[in-house]
Amino acid sequence: MHDDGRYDDPRVTGSAGDPVSRETEYPNWRPSEVSQSPPEPGRNAPTSGVPWSATGEGRDGTDASGRPANASPDARVIPIRRNPSASARFEAAATHPPTSGMVPDPRPASDTPAPAAESYASAATEAAYVSRETPTREEDDPPLAMEAMRAVQILNPSGEVTMPRPDRTRVMCVANQKGGVGKTTTTVNLAVALALHGNRVLVVDLDPQGNASTGLNVPHHTGVPDVYDCLINSVPLEDVTQAVEGIPNLWCVPATIDLAGAEIELVSVVARESRLDRAITAYPGHFDYVFIDCPPSLGLLTVNALVAAQEVLIPIQCEYYALEGLNQLINNINLVRQHLNPRLEVSTILLTMYDRRTRLADAVEQDVRNHFGDKVLQAVIPRNVRVSEAPSYGQSVMTYDPGSRGATSYFEAAQEIAERGVKEPVSRNA
Repeated sequence: MHDDGRYDDPRVTGSAGDPVSRETEYPNWRPSEVSQSPPEPGRNAPTSGVPWSATGEGRDGTDASGRPANASPDARVIPIRRNPSASARFEAAATHPPTSGMVPDPRPASDTPAPAAESYASAATEAAYVSRETPTREEDDPPLAMEAMRAVQILNPSGEVTMPRPDRTRVMCVANQKGGVGKTTTTVNLAVALALHGNRVLVVDLDPQGNASTGLNVPHHTGVPDVYDCLINSVPLEDVTQAVEGIPNLWCVPATIDLAGAEIELVSVVARESRLDRAITAYPGHFDYVFIDCPPSLGLLTVNALVAAQEVLIPIQCEYYALEGLNQLINNINLVRQHLNPRLEVSTILLTMYDRRTRLADAVEQDVRNHFGDKVLQAVIPRNVRVSEAPSYGQSVMTYDPGSRGATSYFEAAQEIAERGVKEPVSRNA
């Protein structure tokens, strides 16, 4: 190895006496020919990015005599032996500058064009096959356009009756002794969805917390006539019913904090289990649906709701704890059917707070569907922040964000309930 970058390689030169430069040589160009003038046009000079020096210093750091620019005056200059094989390789690849990562193609060049992948005849025979990746018409639409279409479908601004109306009033009790499974949210959103599409709906808030009244933006502070007056003081139901603002065909019977002491006061009342049933039956108007929002307990308020209803809608959260208390609820429903209301049946199961990212949600869904069969709605309510935000604005998710996933899911559930009511009419007097 020399100071000027050359080394001795007997494998290339055949002898150890002749030095070989590590720099690639080019045809018709030698360091000794380097002068102070630039190379002539057309000559195969190196295409390095180093500018030509007018002082005589070459691109490789040598002067006109081939001596390194920084070498001492006494240094001996050894002529570089030209490598014929390197020159031949450079001439063959003159049109393509050599690169370190280039790999030659071993296949011989051919002038024959590549055959077509498939002919038109074969394409015509396979025209019947459609890939699963083929986008549908809805997928072609922009997301905002699809959301706007869903919003118009849910809000139904024309006011037409798009959901079938049952022949008789359907009184549905939304019950589950476990709290936080979505009873109130389900009651409010199903009632709004049915009312927006032509059904006359009444919501009876039987929970002392009054969350259903809040979701429908109905006043329920102390002093407002509420369902407590119907149960304890035998006030007619029409005197405590309020119309829901902004939603036609929807009414609500609010609940105040006074309802918290109703269970204690009902203990000494005659026929305490059927007080709500008599109030609903005596209502002079006609409703297509009556939804009763029950408290998270199995006390006298829930028993009143079960006696007044013909159908039970059970929201089930897709978690294990929701399944644990379901057995006790079914036993209480059977007791009410045997002794107080023989028409009562569990007609609808709705899965709520479904999180598709977890295996637990899928396992709970499969267990519920295997046990209850066709009673479980195909529509599943996912976890959606819009559903939780809507009550803070005194609205349901159907009107707060009609294009959201939560609104779409509740709309599908309401439509499925309406279609089932027509196929299986409820035999109850209006």
